[in-house]
Amino acid sequence: MSEKSLSSQTTINIKEKSNMIWNNANHLVGLYKPHEYGKVILPMTVIKRFHDTLLPSRDKVTETYEKVKNFEVKDGFLEVAAGLSFYNVSPFTFDSLLADASHIEENFRAYLNGFSDNVQDVLAHFDFDKEITKLANNNILFYIIQEFNKKSSYLGADIITSVDMGYIFEDLIKTFSESYNEEAGAHFTSRDIIYLMTDLLICDEKDAMIENGVVKTVYDQTMGTSQMLGCMEERLRELDADAEIRCFGQEFNPETYAIAKADMIIKGSNSENMKFGDTLSDDKFPGYTFDYCISNPPFGIDWKREEKAVKAEYKLSDKGRFGAGLPKISDGQMLFMLNGISKLKKDRGKMAIIQNGSSLFSGSAGSGESEIRRYLIENDWIDAIVQLPNDSFYNTPISTYVWIITKNKPSHREGKIQLIDASNMYELRRKAIGKKRNDITDACRDIIVKAYGEYLNKTYSLGEKTCESKIIDNVEFGYNKIVIESPLVDEKGEKIMKGKKVAVNTNNRDTENVPLTDDIDIYFEKNIKPFNPDAWIDKQKTTIGYEIPFPRYFYKYVEPEKSEKVAVRIKNIEQIISASLDRLFSTGGDIK
Repeated sequence: MSEKSLSSQTTINIKEKSNMIWNNANHLVGLYKPHEYGKVILPMTVIKRFHDTLLPSRDKVTETYEKVKNFEVKDGFLEVAAGLSFYNVSPFTFDSLLADASHIEENFRAYLNGFSDNVQDVLAHFDFDKEITKLANNNILFYIIQEFNKKSSYLGADIITSVDMGYIFEDLIKTFSESYNEEAGAHFTSRDIIYLMTDLLICDEKDAMIENGVVKTVYDQTMGTSQMLGCMEERLRELDADAEIRCFGQEFNPETYAIAKADMIIKGSNSENMKFGDTLSDDKFPGYTFDYCISNPPFGIDWKREEKAVKAEYKLSDKGRFGAGLPKISDGQMLFMLNGISKLKKDRGKMAIIQNGSSLFSGSAGSGESEIRRYLIENDWIDAIVQLPNDSFYNTPISTYVWIITKNKPSHREGKIQLIDASNMYELRRKAIGKKRNDITDACRDIIVKAYGEYLNKTYSLGEKTCESKIIDNVEFGYNKIVIESPLVDEKGEKIMKGKKVAVNTNNRDTENVPLTDDIDIYFEKNIKPFNPDAWIDKQKTTIGYEIPFPRYFYKYVEPEKSEKVAVRIKNIEQIISASLDRLFSTGGDIK
């Protein structure tokens, strides 16, 4: 289904639920600050979705519970009765809770305690218990439950699909983040970006999967509310309705983790594959590898909190995730790159990961960033890098890139990296959402995916929009950083000796980046020696570095305006100013 159709499908649901949300928010005014509304609305939304999804099987679950309540192991019986991977054995529904207003807090807690263990884990990460007390003590709990029990507040999975629910949660998080001036983009990525990433991942396998079926594992190391995993699963099921897909994810924010796990529970997926914890310092999937990795990790965020654990793993060299190098402490995005690579299957793993521009070129030769790029390029794992339009994300207007990493390049892609400038492939939104002003439409996405799939040096057009693809040899991104030394002389211009060697003038020390494709000595004789005849290269200090100067490959020279035209323009401006001054003085200061 196209993104446009999907969006149309969910419009009514989102509007309906948004009205319900704000009706609830009205009850919270005064007791909570606007940025705190999510402490109540988010868990209540999840609880109501569980409640409504279970309603059709409630009687059967109650009947089964009476038969097995004294059994030591009863989960299996109750899950079968519910027809789902979760259940609730309490005698309450929202209707019966409202029918006994005087015991609303006691009964609501009993209702929540009736959920299965997997749901209890979700509720625990919302830390909702203290909010129940606060709501009850201020006589608001009844009205919140009443509002969520309206017909327009129905959230059952038979009507509200997982995709619908994903949009609703995105809308919720965005709303509450904006009220707190928090970065909503820290929690989720817009669907137009996600669908581009999924389509780039499956592009070259699409025909084979249609013919042979789909059996895949998907991992998101910074899963937020799990919408990337959901979209990836959706795309794969479009190719094979009977696809066998297992999703795995890790998330550090307790509330978004709870939402992600709730979604997996309701879909009947293995919710135990959703893990809570810090990916960098507490990897929940050691030894696991996956077919696909897809993620949008934070960038420009320091890793001081994880420093001790990360550095300890760095010392393990290739036995750890971070042996290739450590980026500067102020930005941990390349650590997520390394973690993702460690999770790819050796024979066929493929990753789409978002990075900002610093991952392309920050850090000189020998630095952690350069060493990470060297690790990627010399192993020939970078398949393509796609520049996205600016203003595509909710929380940043800067240039961002999708890196496609693969452990098994097809032969025609070996030893090369495809760079795709898709910065013009967008449509302007009628209304910005946060910092997101641009959308990658279906048509724009199709052009980008086509450029990736065709693998040509070519410019693609969509009306006035262009998308340019260039294929670059890996070796072009490497260079030797050479150190140029000059002799130390005294006042008479004679070289000063230090033992049997010429003393070095450290004040005149210089460095040059020589492309790997160039011979260092020839480069030196041609570019340095003519200007500094006494200089030499200290080859013991030569260091290999890698950078990907993406903008340089797509730079378009624009001829400056000719001086004659500039002169004419200046003269016209002078005449206009002169005429205005004449009118000013002739009218005594009135220039009407």
